[in-house]
Amino acid sequence: ISIEEMGRAGEWKAPADRIEEAIDKLSVILGVEQQITRRDIEMHLGRRRPLPLLAWKDIGQEAIARWEESGENIRGVDVHVYSVRLYPQGNLAAHVIGYVGSADPKSFSNDGKDFHYHLPEMTGARGIEKIMNGPLTGCAGEEHVRITVEGYRYPYDRCGEQTPSAGMDVVLALDSRLQKTAEDVMEGTTGAVVILDPRNGDVLALASSPTFDPNTVRENWQVLISDEKKPLINRAVSGLYPPGSTFKPMVAIAALESGRAEGNTSFNCPGYFELGKTRFHCWNHLGHGWINMRKAIEQSCNSYFCQLGLKCGYERIYHMAEAVGFGQKTGIDLDYEMKGLIPDNAWKIRYQNDQWRSGDTCNVSIGQGALLVTPLHMAVFTAAIANKGFVYRPRLVLADRYYDEVEDIKARGLPDPMAAAKGDLVNDLRWSTETMHIVRGGMYDVVHAKRGTGRRAKVEGVEIGGKTGTAEYGPRDQKKKYAWMIAFAPYVEPRYAMAIVIEDATAGGVDVAPKIAELIKSAMKIEGLDKAKTVVASN
Repeated sequence: ISIEEMGRAGEWKAPADRIEEAIDKLSVILGVEQQITRRDIEMHLGRRRPLPLLAWKDIGQEAIARWEESGENIRGVDVHVYSVRLYPQGNLAAHVIGYVGSADPKSFSNDGKDFHYHLPEMTGARGIEKIMNGPLTGCAGEEHVRITVEGYRYPYDRCGEQTPSAGMDVVLALDSRLQKTAEDVMEGTTGAVVILDPRNGDVLALASSPTFDPNTVRENWQVLISDEKKPLINRAVSGLYPPGSTFKPMVAIAALESGRAEGNTSFNCPGYFELGKTRFHCWNHLGHGWINMRKAIEQSCNSYFCQLGLKCGYERIYHMAEAVGFGQKTGIDLDYEMKGLIPDNAWKIRYQNDQWRSGDTCNVSIGQGALLVTPLHMAVFTAAIANKGFVYRPRLVLADRYYDEVEDIKARGLPDPMAAAKGDLVNDLRWSTETMHIVRGGMYDVVHAKRGTGRRAKVEGVEIGGKTGTAEYGPRDQKKKYAWMIAFAPYVEPRYAMAIVIEDATAGGVDVAPKIAELIKSAMKIEGLDKAKTVVASN
């Protein structure tokens, strides 16, 4: 509603009366309830008089049709179209894409200055919407006008203006088909999936469950924030979990690379490991007997890794884990990423008023104790095993650009999508051939050996390396567990590295391994479809 057309300079009550009368009449014509009160009208007249008064928003096509068909011509009334964000694929990749909210005008000002008045604008509130808000939004336009002391604009008197600039497209590394599979396999569970390309760190899928529909966040806000399952939390980057036995390959790598152990280093497992008066139980209560490293990885022997951790020394484990990226943010293009925790002596003194002990080393060596990671950490670690020692920053944003045509990208000097294959290398560890033979070999056996703990992840025709894990949490009498599995495929020249965690589950080999199999089947099917398309195109 245009204030200038509703009243004249020097009047106060009359414009408010006329506006209220117009709104009453419009309410009947449109068939919608009033959204603003008399006080709202008077507040607008006092503070935002030069701007149109927004009487309704999101009124819908039916109300618009009624207005058009009524033939009424109420002075000062007009329909304004405002931009809204539409997510045509609903909740697909909702935690990655995020959602928008109402913007502070300073956030879209060309030079950081404040506007005296502004019309509603949206801004990224979470996810890529937030991280890439600048490129997506562009810059707002400005209009400079003269205002009388009563708050009316001088008609047709503009002192200057600045044209707005359009936003840009943002290209993500996600494969929507693989993302859909990841979300499907997690439906009905609480947890997360991350799939990376170990050749460059590209994030092919990142899913958190339960999820939400970004189209309806505003209207369902109270329901979402009060839901005990916390669907708005991106568990893939914000969820902190003890990794359980999926951390054991890290201990093996630290021991092998430091020369503190070899592949044939063996320990006896009677079903437990005793340290003083503390007993660390193995899942196989009958014991594995004398067992070497590769077999210990396959069988996930707690007794073996407690002894290996002590032999290696915690400092070596700590520094190797730090080099891979544990205990720090990965730098992914998402907000609210948690850095996790690799505890050490300084941490224990500060937070537990105690010194680091051998029992602490045993706990961390089997992925328990104070050790905390995100599913993203575990996917980055798995990718490093898959590519034999290269740690990449997980990358979501490949480019921000106007159009998809490569020629246009080059003409504008923007990132070339063909250069994306290089990735962002964080650390070049280049683990030895012998180390990789033992650790990767053990992970191969996890899936392919007759009694491997991850044999349910087996996919016909595909060689896979994996590691299952189960970590206890909460009160002991409740016996709650996180179920994990990490995996890479194909075993030779891997193209996928993934990590899954499920809360309140039974075991990694039971709950997660079949989901890993589904993801790998989907990835292989997608590759087959893409290859077929390429062949057709070449003809």
